[in-house]
Amino acid sequence: MSVDLDKAKLALRMLVEGMSIRATERTTGVNRNTLCKLVVHFGDACRAFLDRNMRGLTLTHLQFDEQWTWVGRKQSRLTALEKAERSDVGDVYIWTCIDQKTKLMPSFMLGKRSADSARRFMVDVARRLEIPKPHASDSHAFKMGAYRPSVQVSTDGFQAYPEAVDLAFGPYVKYGVIIKEYRNANMIYTPSEMVGTKRTGIKNIEGRNERTITTSHVERLNCTQRVFLKRLNRLTLCFSKKLRNLECAFAMFACYYNYCWQTRKPGKSGQKRGTACMMAGLTGHVWSFDELFEAVLKAE
Repeated sequence: MSVDLDKAKLALRMLVEGMSIRATERTTGVNRNTLCKLVVHFGDACRAFLDRNMRGLTLTHLQFDEQWTWVGRKQSRLTALEKAERSDVGDVYIWTCIDQKTKLMPSFMLGKRSADSARRFMVDVARRLEIPKPHASDSHAFKMGAYRPSVQVSTDGFQAYPEAVDLAFGPYVKYGVIIKEYRNANMIYTPSEMVGTKRTGIKNIEGRNERTITTSHVERLNCTQRVFLKRLNRLTLCFSKKLRNLECAFAMFACYYNYCWQTRKPGKSGQKRGTACMMAGLTGHVWSFDELFEAVLKAE
């Protein structure tokens, strides 16, 4: 694979800004097979880069969600044997979480929507946070022992989450579930009306504090993902043919989102705020794509 460095960076930048593989091929002149190899190579480096840097985080409120997509064919198109033996085709869910205050995405995972995936993802996220040592909860220094939650977690009503949260965080978490109720959704993709929400405090949340339970920010992140990754766009011909390509493409997006993308400040001002990594104290400035490219490959 021999591609000019500047052209390779341009192609990757176009892909991470929402262009499709074939549109990038037509624009840059780089063959689509070469583009896929670039995505895999750079995506692997991005995943390793994020894994090293997303450690020892201090976050306040993590919101979790799963975003549906598919690889190769939709689940209904698979044979009975493929459904039983293959996990790399058919329906795939992108498990993501975001911190409400900093908008940081500390981790992600691709897999089926299962209890095993929920446990593995929740444990991975918990290992990236600063969790108090067990001794901090014991009685010592003339003080009574008590568990102090280090982070709040909000999820939807997927039944596997409570067990996964308990396994990953133990007593050091405030955890609540929010279930949104809709009506007038007669057909797929038609807009529906949200008529209510039900918030339930599961652990260390009760009373008026249940109002803080929300997944709105991570659901907005789902929209950002579908805009910046063409293979996730709905109602198009774009989709991933291989699970590995999807994993690497999303790792590339996650790196770009955390270090380069600036979200807007609340309100109607339209002013930009710092990147997620800036807000979390992981860097002191907005990274350009060229800087991200060099840092990722240098650390490879």
